[in-house]
Amino acid sequence: MFRNMNSVSSNTVSFVAGVMQEEPLESRRQQTLEWQNSHRFRPHPVPSSSREAAEEPDEMDKLKAKLMSAWNNVKYGWTVKTKTSFNKTSPIFVLGHAYLLNSEDEVERFRLDFVSRIWLTYRREFPQLEGSTLTTDCGWGCMLRSGQMLLAQGLLLHLMPPDWTWPDAHQLTDVDFEIFRPRSPVRAAGVPIPSFGAPRASTTPEKSCSSSQKKKTESSRDRQAEPTHQKLVTLFGDQPPAPFGVHQLVDIGKGSGKKAGDWYGPSVVAHILRKAVAKTSVGQSLAVYVAQDCTVYKEDVLQLCDPSLSQRVADPSSQAWKSVIILVPVRLGGEALNPSYIECVKNILSLDCCIGIIGGKPKHSLYFIGFQDEQLLYLDPHYCQPVVDFTQANFSLESFHCSSPKKMPFSRMDPSCTIGFYARTKEDFESMCSVVGMVLSSSKEKYPIFTFVDGRGQDYGLVALSSNHFGPPPHLLSAEQRGRGNIRQGSEEFVFL
Repeated sequence: MFRNMNSVSSNTVSFVAGVMQEEPLESRRQQTLEWQNSHRFRPHPVPSSSREAAEEPDEMDKLKAKLMSAWNNVKYGWTVKTKTSFNKTSPIFVLGHAYLLNSEDEVERFRLDFVSRIWLTYRREFPQLEGSTLTTDCGWGCMLRSGQMLLAQGLLLHLMPPDWTWPDAHQLTDVDFEIFRPRSPVRAAGVPIPSFGAPRASTTPEKSCSSSQKKKTESSRDRQAEPTHQKLVTLFGDQPPAPFGVHQLVDIGKGSGKKAGDWYGPSVVAHILRKAVAKTSVGQSLAVYVAQDCTVYKEDVLQLCDPSLSQRVADPSSQAWKSVIILVPVRLGGEALNPSYIECVKNILSLDCCIGIIGGKPKHSLYFIGFQDEQLLYLDPHYCQPVVDFTQANFSLESFHCSSPKKMPFSRMDPSCTIGFYARTKEDFESMCSVVGMVLSSSKEKYPIFTFVDGRGQDYGLVALSSNHFGPPPHLLSAEQRGRGNIRQGSEEFVFL
């Protein structure tokens, strides 16, 4: 009865010379209206004698959905805001950027960086998810939302200017955090305090003028990139045509036995994101690789990013190299996080090639983007907001940017998670392999969180390539890992480390 929502019009979103373009606003409005008219949920035609019996359970389902939606709106729509405390003596690391909050300039830099991250949360009152009566993802879609934020960060690096910040971030003046100086400074073990140079007041006039001119140039550049920023956000819209919206992600998840209302693990979401990107025009310039068995096979990544490597005669018209997002599902312990991996996780979040970690607390997904001392910094999807109508001209972006940084202790982190990285060029990928490899080898734990190995997955006896495989990764060990003894395997789809 319903149309297949897997297909996304190639005209909806296209990338030309690395710049995102979209069809005219009026065309998008017409497309959404057409979909809404053709996807209205009507009862199946039934004989009049049985029509009443057939309609009754449908009405009951609708009533249950309304009651559940109302309960979730109360549970996740009302929040008590509390200010998060940061100290002045320890650096905050946010995906390769470091901030020491001992001056107003540094506090402002941190604020702009945090607010500029794409924040995707629960939404309500969106079109029904196909095959269900749900019009909200409250209470079950937090891992999908965390995955969306991870992908959005990769797209920001892929599409936006380097070190881009949202120009309108200055309008969000009510930023809920406070700075204090502890009596006994506690610094992150093994993490040096970065040098931020001399305060602005002590700089020479020439340097001050140069700095001011640079800021003006960057501000103008960031303002010019706003149309791309706005179109990027629409890719995650809560309408069925949106390629990375909840409707599409849920539909792709059916291939792994998931449906709307189910719990999605970080590994399953990684594969859903891979398939979602491959289906859209975004995949023309960006590939997503999902590691298997905590192993990144370099040759598989190279062939995924450079298709000409698998062709006998290279096609000169084909793109030489695709940028790549690498997702590594791991399990950092048994029932709880193994403390031995905390320093390694910190070092990973300190790298500029890292795009974050999706995981959280048990059955409570969060998107981790940094840390200070023994506290993780995260964006929380557990906030229910009304759906945004992207067909309206100049729709507000405010609900897609968070002004409340939150922290939680590493000790509360669920061991099941997926780590993300981004490499724009082949040289960036090779550099990433090197620097991430050094971080992993510096771990005090005998077994690294994951590994990079030469060759392809099939060389190690894997059933399928990770770039094409969908579903939980197989519990297979690489040749390097064989002979180390048995590694206990646990619940879900992860190998215990």
